[in-house]
Amino acid sequence: MGGARQPGASRPEETDVEAERRTEQEHLDHAYTCLEEMSVRTRSAAADAAERSAGDWDATVAHIHLSRRLRSIDSDSGPLCFGRIDESPDPKSSVAAEQTSSPRHQPEGLPASAVSWHIGRRHVENAKGEPVVVDWRAPVAVPFYRATFSDALGLRRRRRFILDGRRLIDLIDEDFEHPDSSALAAAGGLPDPLLAELGRARTGTMTDIVATIAAEQDRIIRAPLDVPVVVQGGPGTGKTAVGLHRAAFLLYEHRVQLGREGVLVLGPNRLFLAYIAEVLPSLGEVAVVQTTLPGLVPEWPVRAQDPADLAALKGEARMAEVIARACRLQVSVPTGVVVANTRWGSVRLGTSEMSELVESALASGGTVGRQRARFRRSVARSVAGALSQRRAAVIDVEDVARDLSSDRTIQRELDRIWPPRSSTAVVKAVLGRGAVADTATMGLLDESERALLRKGRARTRGGASSSGWSEADLPLLDEAQSVLADLPRRYGHVVVDEAQDLSAMAFRMVARRNLSGRSFTVLGDLAQATAPGAQRVWEQAISALGSPPGATVEELMTGYRVPQQIMELANSFLAGTRPGMVATSSVRRTDDAPEILAARVEDRETVVADRVVELLDRHRTIAVIASADTADALHRKLSERGVFCGRPGLSTSVGEVSILRPAEAKGLEFDAVVVVEPADFLASDGGSGLLYIALTRAVQHLSIVHSSELPPSFSAVHRL
Repeated sequence: MGGARQPGASRPEETDVEAERRTEQEHLDHAYTCLEEMSVRTRSAAADAAERSAGDWDATVAHIHLSRRLRSIDSDSGPLCFGRIDESPDPKSSVAAEQTSSPRHQPEGLPASAVSWHIGRRHVENAKGEPVVVDWRAPVAVPFYRATFSDALGLRRRRRFILDGRRLIDLIDEDFEHPDSSALAAAGGLPDPLLAELGRARTGTMTDIVATIAAEQDRIIRAPLDVPVVVQGGPGTGKTAVGLHRAAFLLYEHRVQLGREGVLVLGPNRLFLAYIAEVLPSLGEVAVVQTTLPGLVPEWPVRAQDPADLAALKGEARMAEVIARACRLQVSVPTGVVVANTRWGSVRLGTSEMSELVESALASGGTVGRQRARFRRSVARSVAGALSQRRAAVIDVEDVARDLSSDRTIQRELDRIWPPRSSTAVVKAVLGRGAVADTATMGLLDESERALLRKGRARTRGGASSSGWSEADLPLLDEAQSVLADLPRRYGHVVVDEAQDLSAMAFRMVARRNLSGRSFTVLGDLAQATAPGAQRVWEQAISALGSPPGATVEELMTGYRVPQQIMELANSFLAGTRPGMVATSSVRRTDDAPEILAARVEDRETVVADRVVELLDRHRTIAVIASADTADALHRKLSERGVFCGRPGLSTSVGEVSILRPAEAKGLEFDAVVVVEPADFLASDGGSGLLYIALTRAVQHLSIVHSSELPPSFSAVHRL
């Protein structure tokens, strides 16, 4: 009968830890209630704006904004709040407090001058507008990710939550005033929430890492918008997550600008895009275009494949000048008098006058298409001038231009001097025989390289203009399009992943998609470079991007996801095939060592099927990585055993076994991976990189099935 117990008050026989856990759970429950109230308020405001939107532009804009905000609020894809920071009671040492003007939260049990902030995936406020959860991207959240015992950044304590959905399971505290008392995980100082996440079964799609961002990752994520960042990171270092979270951070920091200009995310293939598709939406960011390089130019479908030497040549930076020359070689010198017929009479334009008009247009800058338009405009202007002098009256240029446009004779003559050209026609000319190819490549390519390009033209001959293109042709077509016509759609920021496989010409294609020419996040691992024309050093990639000022190369050296045993095997192989390449170290060790299974050629598919069936009892996501020659046979064998598996190269869901070639597995991760016949990868183009990719896709278990001889570095691996 003594009245209601106050929130946070201790219960009888409740320990301090239990009381803290209960208090935090109450705060989490309160945060979810506040979020629901925010949703109700936003939904009501959106409905009101929708009613007023007819004929009211401001209301229409408000409705669009509120609808986006509502989608962000209603996203329930992960923990709302995953930790808390308590600032030092000394206001001079409070870095976080200086970075925000939000009302401070004063929890029980802290000195009166101390401040606490709960950190989560989005901002949550109560009905008074006071913060209940602070967005992880806010400046006040920086110490949550970067504070160390040597530099606490003004913190007294950092608390991490271990959660199961909305339920708080445990608390991990780091007391910066008493380092010896902090309960940190033993594995490399990693906090338990990260270890719990790493040990969790894969879901088949990538999830955000806002609760477990490491300090070196956080510094890259918060790099300024106008700083081009290249991230070199080995398997499991989180480079893809860093790139996506940097996009989310920049959208938060530059909401108006990037909301207008957009963000472009480029991946290596559709499988990869499906894998990362939910990361940005889970962070409340939906105004992002995610596609592949071929997806940027769907008007040129890829229906052919070049041999490696031809693809590499097409990707070289020299081809940019070849294309530029070919685009301008279409212009010819006038060889005779041009007669212009108008309603006011005829005007004869001599060879020298026409040549001056051509040269003036060529020197005017801009695209060739605009130069051609200026040339034709200047012809109309010259004719109008001559007629005006003859009649002692000003003749309107527009009227003259209309007369000339209906005169087929002069139109044919102007087209002969400066014909219209398409990007497809230019590239076909460069890949063919004739004066255009010879002149465009003179001094840039030798005879053997010209012959190689002609091989590429022969491959596509006979097809329609929209068919027969290879992926290596797309940057050439895009280059020609940018020289002939206007630039493509451009974005405020561009993220490109698995960038080590882009050629110099492909990087030029990427660079054209950025408005400022300097706002990029480039992600890759040189050790996984396998494509013809792939990058060997990042400085070449930066040059191909146009050498944007301030470009930096950041290295992520610590792997969190691939277990030590698997990483050590991959690194031992890498040392023999890529000497000088810096190996990635892993801080995570499991009890499941890599295994090698020898099989006779005729039994290989059966051995793989047996291993997959065994792994299905323990793991949710499994991939079989094999060469294209064996993928179909493996699919048949697994199907015969009743294993639910997708067709080779297709995306699969949880419980369905994926059958992939190494190139299709780039950037993906699975609980368990079975690598089939490593010798097949080594014998193909990009062999060592392909095998390195295959070996590093597993986050729990790796099996290797082989009939052919293995590399010597595999000798220490357990064999069955």
